[in-house]
Amino acid sequence: MRAWLRAALVLGAQLRALWLAAAVEVHTAKEVVAVNGTNQRLKCTFSSNSPVSEQLSVSWNFQPEDLSAHEPVFYYLKEPYQPPSGRFKDRVTWDGNIERHDVSIMVWNLKPSDNGTFTCQVTNWPDVYGTIGEVRLRVVQKVSFSEIHFLAVAIGSASGLMIIVVTAVIICRQHRRKARDRRMEAADSERKEKESLKMGEKKESIPLED
Repeated sequence: MRAWLRAALVLGAQLRALWLAAAVEVHTAKEVVAVNGTNQRLKCTFSSNSPVSEQLSVSWNFQPEDLSAHEPVFYYLKEPYQPPSGRFKDRVTWDGNIERHDVSIMVWNLKPSDNGTFTCQVTNWPDVYGTIGEVRLRVVQKVSFSEIHFLAVAIGSASGLMIIVVTAVIICRQHRRKARDRRMEAADSERKEKESLKMGEKKESIPLED
C-alpha cells in the first residue's frame, strides 16, 4: 500500500513537471485604451519550449462588459481565418509574425460596443496547455473639433482676462505712486515756502540801529 502511494506521488510529480515543461506562456498587455473610430493593435506574444510547429494554432475571443457569452474574433492555423459573422466580421486582420512568436491582431474602426476583454490562446504541439492572455479594451469617445475649439477659446479668454487684470493693477499702482510723489513734492514746496516767509518776517521785525 505504501509502495503504491509512493509510486502515485512520484508519477503525479513527474506529470506536473512534464506539464510545466510543455506549457505555452502567453503575454499580453493588461489594458489598452483607444479612441472611438480609430484602429488598435492588440499585441500578443508567446514562449514555448518546443519549436514552432505546423500545428500551431491561435484563438482570439471576446467577452463584452456585460459578461455575456464569448464571441470568436480570430483564428490562425497555418494561415489566418477571419470570423465569418459577428461584430468583428471584416474588422479584424492578422498583424503577427509566427517566427518571432508574435500572434497580434489589428482591430479596425473601434466602437463603444467593443469595450470588453479579449483573450489570446496559443497551442504549439506538443505544448497544448498553458496560460491564456487577456487584454481589457476601453474605447473612449473622441473629442470633436467644436469641443476642442471651445476649450481653446475658453483658455485663451481666461488668459487674456488675466493679462488685462494684471496690467490694470500695475497701471493703478503706478498712478497711485505718481500721485503720492506729487503730493509729497507739493507738501515739501509748501513747507519750504512757509519757512522762507518766516525768515523774511524775522528780518523785518529786527529794529534798525541809529
